Amino acid sequence: MRRNQRTTLIARTLAATAVIAVAVGCGPQGGKADAGAPATPAPPSSSTPAKGTPSPAGSASTDDKPSGSPAAPRASASPAAKPAPKPAAKVLMSTGSKGAQVKELQARLAQIGWFDDTPTGTYGAATTAAVKGFQGKRGLPATGSTDTVTWEKLLGMTTRPTADELAGRAVNKPTAKLDPRCMTGRAICISKTSRTLSWVVDGKVQSTMDVRFGSQYTPTREGVFKVFEKSRDHVSTIYHTAMPFAMFFSGGQAVHYSSDFAARGYNGASHGCVNVRDKAKVSALFDQVHIGDKVVVYW
Repeated sequence: MRRNQRTTLIARTLAATAVIAVAVGCGPQGGKADAGAPATPAPPSSSTPAKGTPSPAGSASTDDKPSGSPAAPRASASPAAKPAPKPAAKVLMSTGSKGAQVKELQARLAQIGWFDDTPTGTYGAATTAAVKGFQGKRGLPATGSTDTVTWEKLLGMTTRPTADELAGRAVNKPTAKLDPRCMTGRAICISKTSRTLSWVVDGKVQSTMDVRFGSQYTPTREGVFKVFEKSRDHVSTIYHTAMPFAMFFSGGQAVHYSSDFAARGYNGASHGCVNVRDKAKVSALFDQVHIGDKVVVYW
């Protein structure tokens, strides 16, 4: 009887030891060992399938390897292909160029107020200055030469010149887009994009004229203002130059006639005022504008 009890006790002890061994061997990958006792590697199991033998269904995947086993090689991701560099802008025309394309360039520049002479088909100093000004206003390198980027930009802003335009008999300027703030009341509406001034009353354009602005060092202010002073025969107290038909709207900045603009066109600039080159038009405007009328300067 005692022998049977001893045998049963030994069997139970062996079974408990086996359970403990199985529990330790199934710990999670990368888990910490018990504090103060280094982990002892378990002996290889006799039930491990031979090399080349497929694993039974439900067994761990090949990525679930014991610690210390070499990981299966992974395919390295191929580097992302770099975008092809944009081709450099190609110069189409420059100083000294001649031909029909130069004449078209000049006529198109005239449409947006950058070229005041008759198109000649010769790329001279006036054309170079006009192209340089056009490029600078649009954030392009101001080289004065017409490259592919400059040409595409100009094509998008202008229309194909007519025979009269190419001959210098007419200029078809695009209609200035009125700012919404100009559509009510009485407003001197000044567009820096089209470089035009429109006199607008209750949303209807009464007259339009070419204008030029201050240089980058003395820019014409943008925003909504009011005419606070009129001076028919004004003379600048700072520059001592004539400013006929001056209509002041912001500090010392005013809309006025400019003989320099009439003579040199867009090759010059003001000190911040809005210059008008058509004396008859600005004279008529001066007579119609009242103190307190709105002035809108915008792009």
